[in-house]
Formats: sequence, C-alpha cells, structure tokens
Amino acid sequence: MSSPHLKAVIFDIGGVVCRSPLIAISEFEREHGIPYNYINCSITQRGANGAWQRFERGEIPLFTFYDEFGRDLSDTALGNVWYREYCSQRGLECPQLPQSLDIDGRKLFGMMMRKSQSYDDRVVEAIRLIRAADQWRVIALTNNWATTNLEALGESQPVPAKYSGLDLKEEIKWLGWEEGAVSSQLRAMFDDFCDSSEQGMRKPEQRFYLLACNRSNIAPHEAVFLDDLGINLKAARELGMETIHVPIGGSLGALKTLEEKLGVDLTSGFELGEFTPSKL
Repeated sequence: MSSPHLKAVIFDIGGVVCRSPLIAISEFEREHGIPYNYINCSITQRGANGAWQRFERGEIPLFTFYDEFGRDLSDTALGNVWYREYCSQRGLECPQLPQSLDIDGRKLFGMMMRKSQSYDDRVVEAIRLIRAADQWRVIALTNNWATTNLEALGESQPVPAKYSGLDLKEEIKWLGWEEGAVSSQLRAMFDDFCDSSEQGMRKPEQRFYLLACNRSNIAPHEAVFLDDLGINLKAARELGMETIHVPIGGSLGALKTLEEKLGVDLTSGFELGEFTPSKL
C-alpha cells in the first residue's frame, strides 16, 4: 500500500544494512552448548543498566565493558529465570539450562564485531535508489559504538585485571575498527546518522526516535522505520511511525514492502536468498 505522506525512511544498521550480530551470538551458543537465544535474553532482560546498554550509550570504556558484559552473561541465577520465562511465553519446551557459565565478554564481542562487518548489497542499493529519487530523507538510527577515540574508549582509565595486558590501539585493530567503529563510507550513505553512543540514548527509548525526527524536521507519522528487533519496532509504532520488520535473511521481502510504500522499484535484479554480502 502506497504511503504518499512519508518524508523519511529510517534504517537500523546491524541486522538491516549489515549482518546481524545475533548470528555471531548463535554461533557462540552452539560452540559452547548454550541454549539458543539464551545470551540475547540475558542481554535484553538486563534493561537499561546492563553492560551492553551502558556501552551503547557511551557510558563505560571498552575494557570495563568486556568485564561487565562477561559477568552479566555468566549470571545463570538470573539468566535461567529469564530463559524459562522466554520459553513459557513462546510455548517452547525449556531445555536443560546451564548450572554455571564463564563467558569471556571480549571473545563474544569480538566475534560479533567481525561477523557483522559485511553489508547487504540489496539494502545498500535500495538506500542509493531512495536517495537518488530525492523525495525522502534517509536516516540511520542505530544502537552502536561510533567512536574509536582512545580517550573515549578508556585509554587513561583503570583496566580490569582480566584485560590488563591488552593494548587499546591493538584492540581496535583486533575488532576490525581501523576505519572506525562506524566507517566514513557507512555514514556517507545517509542524510543523517543517529548513533546511540554519540547521543547518550538508545532504542527502544522513544526520545531517541524523536531526536532523529527533530533533526530532520519531520513528524514520526511521516517516517517508515526498518529494524530487525520487535521491541524497537513496537516503540516506533507507538510514536506513529510506519514499521517494517527485517528478519534475518529476509531483507528482500522487507524491501518489497518498502517499495510498495514509496512507489519506487528497489528490488529488480535481486533474487530471493539468505544474504548478499558486500564490503562497500
């Protein structure tokens, strides 16, 4: 259905424009015999004060994040409660749960960063076509880590003992952040780039969505928002945005929905498939 009132298209980055970090989490779970989606439940259920959430808002340095992230995810007392609730809510049989975990936050985060550096050609081309039409603002709204500034990442701050032997400059290379946690090529794809770590707020906080709208002088109902996570889409809908879910491996279907709303062909030449990677 066409939506002629739209003035902006807002894209999530991880899981929409580039490969989802959830893929790396699933691989980590399989490698370590952890039930599927256990780690993601532990991340999301920590709420605003979890290490993941605080790092995405730019509130804690990198090595402190590693330490606290690992401790959060190793907490089976809470993790098992949250996972049982997850299974119950979805009508799933709860598998045998871990009695103890010792998750290395650095190892998992490194996997996530390296696995999520490929871009989806279909989405990249769609963004190019939308901008070329010059009818809509194209905005990125992402929970991310924008900076590789050494001071911001904790160069002069105390380092947890577990990571005391690491060099911050070498760590940036190890994470694949030589061109920045958010590259200049990625930023250049958008008219505006709203990053959680730069703004001190993150999805699904509604003020983050409103910031993106205000910076482009649009109302929420004048935007369509694409994201891979239901909790983020729900917050956008509550503000009046139109939303499109982008499931893992489902970018083509999501773009077909978007092209119907915009009245612009965004998918010709692409075949249905799981993922079309690009390094830009």
